[in-house]
Amino acid sequence: MIRLSVPLRHALARLSVPVLVAAAFGTMLLGKADPPLVERGRMAVADLLAPIYALAAEPIGALRGAVSEGGTLLNLREEAARLREENERLHRWQAAALALESENALLRRQLLFVPDPAPHFRTARVVADAGGTYARAVLIATGPSLQVEKGQVALDERGLAGRVTEVGSRSARILLVTDMNSRIPVVLEGSRARAMMVGTNGARPRLQHWPSGMQPGEGDRVVTSAESATFPAGLPVGVVRLGETGWPEVELFARLDRLDLLRIFEFGLAGILPPEAVVRPDPAARPRR
Repeated sequence: MIRLSVPLRHALARLSVPVLVAAAFGTMLLGKADPPLVERGRMAVADLLAPIYALAAEPIGALRGAVSEGGTLLNLREEAARLREENERLHRWQAAALALESENALLRRQLLFVPDPAPHFRTARVVADAGGTYARAVLIATGPSLQVEKGQVALDERGLAGRVTEVGSRSARILLVTDMNSRIPVVLEGSRARAMMVGTNGARPRLQHWPSGMQPGEGDRVVTSAESATFPAGLPVGVVRLGETGWPEVELFARLDRLDLLRIFEFGLAGILPPEAVVRPDPAARPRR
């Protein structure tokens, strides 16, 4: 091993920076003078280092794959635990549903219960958001094949949407449950308390006139009542949500903002005033003195 003297090492250390700077300038001048030569040299160095890069990338890729696989296995373990818990919960609900079904069948046999016939319905397409007399109403296309009558109930695939108020030869108007003219008798399924659902022209109708001491609670399920023979009992309406002021409102099951098809049901109910019984003021009439 060649041992250099201390002065020589200091001299070489002082010369290393100028030599590197001169080499850098020389490389730059060579690149300007002969670019193809520099490109060939750069590619030769890259070809020389490519196998080394590939060998170094293999363990890094394997490590990344192992980390990703470990994360996937951890997620699968958590997902399997969640699915087992949901499966156990569904088994409990299934057992409860089977017990209730058996009990319900026994009680019906003892009471000689005669079930109501299945209601007939027709499906109609919503063609426009109708204005005019009502702020929240839609028009459906009927035609001669759909025998739509005033008073029939309209539902979407999730719940109650409204009721037929006007019928023409090719269309019918559906008054939505959110309109301020809408008044629907409802029942809170948990407490069996009766109330009136009143439209506000907003997204959520409000509840009014419930029995004293039976305040609607957050999350109570709301269904229709058979009061006044306007709606059948048990149609799904929504759930109770407390508004900003604390007043109970109904978050509807029906998606009234994206109505495309409506099912028009005939329940054989006649609890609605005929057109001739509705008295509207005539704006051209003069008041009597």
